Amino acid sequence: MKLKLSTIILYVQNPARLKAFYKDVLALEVIEEDDIWIRLKAGDAYIGLHQIGNQYLCKIASGHQFDNNTKIVFELEEDINIVREKLLALQVPMRDIKTFPNYDYWLCDGTDPEGNVFQLKQRK
Repeated sequence: MKLKLSTIILYVQNPARLKAFYKDVLALEVIEEDDIWIRLKAGDAYIGLHQIGNQYLCKIASGHQFDNNTKIVFELEEDINIVREKLLALQVPMRDIKTFPNYDYWLCDGTDPEGNVFQLKQRK
């Protein structure tokens, strides 16, 4: 079996707010959208933003940020230091840049407006 990643779907509280973040801040292209669904182009794959069902959405406090165990990694061609500074200037929560011994990349984690973690990755 040979698998190829097509789409990662995030179930979100407010698709329009996250669309603005991923489109305007991270510069992903919107491919399709309706009231509860937005699909963005992220390199060779897609990110889907699907609104949480009303039976669950009504139980979530306004402004709640989720803790989850998923991280979306974006590889950069630009300088990770410059991109991090731009995101910080836009009030995007970003951690410090790091790397590991014998690892060929610089890494920097951030979070979107609903608390989903993303990582920027740049080859050294």
